[in-house]
Amino acid sequence: MTAGDWGQPQAEGAGGGSVVRRILLGSQLRRLRESRGITREGAGYAIRASESKISRMELGRVSFKARDVEDLLTLYGVHDAAERGQLLGLAKEANIAGWWHSYSDVLPSWFPTYVGLEGAASVIRVYEVQFVHGLLQTEAYAQAVVTKGMPGGDPSEIERRVALRLERQKVLVAERAPRFHAVLDEAALRRPYGDRGVMRGQLEHLIEMSQHENVTLQVMPFSFGGHSGESGAFSLLGFPESDLSDLVYLEQLTSALYLDKPEEVALYGSTFERLSADCPGPEESRDLLRGLLQLM
Repeated sequence: MTAGDWGQPQAEGAGGGSVVRRILLGSQLRRLRESRGITREGAGYAIRASESKISRMELGRVSFKARDVEDLLTLYGVHDAAERGQLLGLAKEANIAGWWHSYSDVLPSWFPTYVGLEGAASVIRVYEVQFVHGLLQTEAYAQAVVTKGMPGGDPSEIERRVALRLERQKVLVAERAPRFHAVLDEAALRRPYGDRGVMRGQLEHLIEMSQHENVTLQVMPFSFGGHSGESGAFSLLGFPESDLSDLVYLEQLTSALYLDKPEEVALYGSTFERLSADCPGPEESRDLLRGLLQLM
């Protein structure tokens, strides 16, 4: 399953912001450490932790203990009460559990970070080839996809994964919904999940969603031939916070990659732009969806 196939949050206040704050705090701690010429090993020693824990903290991959942050700030020479208070407040906010915490029993360990980031993003751009993206799936289609991906799976777990996905979709209709631009390969639309009724419902839903003001939906048709999306599905996330870099999310079978190096993000960004430019426009893509619907 890809990031587009898993589940997501409603808005920054619903928990997505806590993930962003964790990443921002980690980034600030890294800058402070580097400005003092202190190694990760040295920082870890100061808080009775390993070098790898410091690395995870600076990447925003773990929660923060107030005592650890206080000790690091002292080590880094941050003694101003106002500055310390601001960073400690950020640490407290970063530890707020997201709405998805109640689904932790069905979330893979590497996915909650994406859920939070997706919920905090102001721009989401995705390319999908295997499935309809998770934010655009109907309940029946999601049920078919999850069931297919979990042969012999426990019915209650399947239901919870579907419920998670539906909850995640609320981000697209939130008060401050992100701009969502999806390019779906025609293969994702022709690959059947569920019966004809399920697929008809899914295509109708895509046509409806494509008319939302904040949603741009394009279809990459088979007739175009080879295209720039040859590396497979990916997601590009952009954030309103100036200190938080855009990133690329790549999902694998048992883990995920978050790419934030400017040159890597730029490469995926240009790839997405080429995909979008080579696809029929939104209205023509709706016509393609209507044509597929007539075949069902």
